[in-house]
Amino acid sequence: MLFVLANLMFAQKLGHINSLQLLQKMPDVVSAEKELEAHGKKLQTQIQNMYLEYEKKVTEFKNQESELIPAVKEMQLKEIQDIQQRLQVAEQSAQQDLLKKKETIYAPILKKVEDAIKLVAKENSYRYVFDTSSGSVLYAEDSDDISALVKKKLNIN
Repeated sequence: MLFVLANLMFAQKLGHINSLQLLQKMPDVVSAEKELEAHGKKLQTQIQNMYLEYEKKVTEFKNQESELIPAVKEMQLKEIQDIQQRLQVAEQSAQQDLLKKKETIYAPILKKVEDAIKLVAKENSYRYVFDTSSGSVLYAEDSDDISALVKKKLNIN
């Protein structure tokens, strides 16, 4: 009797899903990637324009350097250094902006997937669901792949 009770306690329904594969099939992700790409191109154009300004100043300075008096030479070098510093700050800011935009765009998509997984797990009495895309499952026995159920919940083919 104790053996049967112990088996009932450990007989928990397990499931798994590959969330990366699921996300790749979602139309929301396709549009999010397009939006992110467009934002990245806009930022890249701004950085390229700054870089062109920097190159122009350096070229002008090199062409005139021998004719400049020391005070003007020093002033133009400082101007070039200032542009170089602004360019570095702008590059860092653009990277941070792109990451923030990605988080903002993907947050509702990830929430939608998480909610669908939880709903499928509850509706089908799963005690645990593992994400095989993260590589955290080293061994799984008697586990059901719930991808089809979650896709159905999200209306994905």
